[in-house]
Amino acid sequence: MRLFTKAVAAALVLCLAISCTGITAAGEGISDRVLRLHVLANSDSEEDQALKLKVRDRVLSVSEQWFKNVDSRYEAQEAAEEHLADLKEAGEQVLKENGSDDPVEVRLEDCWFPTRTYGNVTLPAGTYRALRVLIGEGKGHNWWCVLFPALCLPGAEQDNNTLSDVLTPAQEQMTQPGFAVKFKTVELYEEIRQWLSQNS
Repeated sequence: MRLFTKAVAAALVLCLAISCTGITAAGEGISDRVLRLHVLANSDSEEDQALKLKVRDRVLSVSEQWFKNVDSRYEAQEAAEEHLADLKEAGEQVLKENGSDDPVEVRLEDCWFPTRTYGNVTLPAGTYRALRVLIGEGKGHNWWCVLFPALCLPGAEQDNNTLSDVLTPAQEQMTQPGFAVKFKTVELYEEIRQWLSQNS
């Protein structure tokens, strides 16, 4: 039975791989041009989730000036790297103001993100470079957004850097709502492929 399950999964992966090849390649092109933000709460308690949002707001507020004039993901990444200590301090200050002594860790790393929609923009599942803000143990529900191009910074609608500035026309078209189902197919493909690799 286990062998049969693997065979079916392998066949499904093959079919999905054939149908997803172009979408996956374009999705990887999108991830190369985007810097995500990932804020993780200490836990799922009501208090910790409220603190997560306060830390998020402070991080977005203090970082707006650093990302305003960047023209690429790499410039945004450099700006973030220069201010990791400032972001950590800002986050810990918020916690202190609210009676928490939880530590805050801020780092840049590659993270897997599921398909996610922000307003009228859908980003495919995949590995993205992300600015991660971990509060305490970082085991609570998290919050995602996009730092570059600015989809979650205050005043982002006035920012010169939009998706159309950093994506090709074909990639920009793929971020429209109609592609969400196709992205979910790619996500399913990746999940099955990972399951096969872990159970081989």
